[in-house]
Amino acid sequence: MEKKSGRMRVPKFATEAAEARWWDRNAKTVEKELVAALRTGTAQRGTAQRLVQEARESKNITIRMPVTEIERARKLAGKKGIGYQTYMKMLLREALDRETRKAG
Repeated sequence: MEKKSGRMRVPKFATEAAEARWWDRNAKTVEKELVAALRTGTAQRGTAQRLVQEARESKNITIRMPVTEIERARKLAGKKGIGYQTYMKMLLREALDRETRKAG
């Protein structure tokens, strides 16, 4: 974890899985820095607003999948400490990114 001018610097990530691992490994430090920033009034407010906007722009979908595939996803997600739907969304995004790069 790099620090820039006394603050934690969040790196760029190649995948959502890499990002999830980084946040998991640095959760305690992030929490301490956030609490300190809230106490001093230096916490930036844009992130929460961006997340709300992104949530509003998302769309729920329904897909049928074999139960065995869902169970596989649950087990793998559990090993990563994330929910299976989050894990499946992460996998789908990575596959879409990969296919987009191939299509060039």
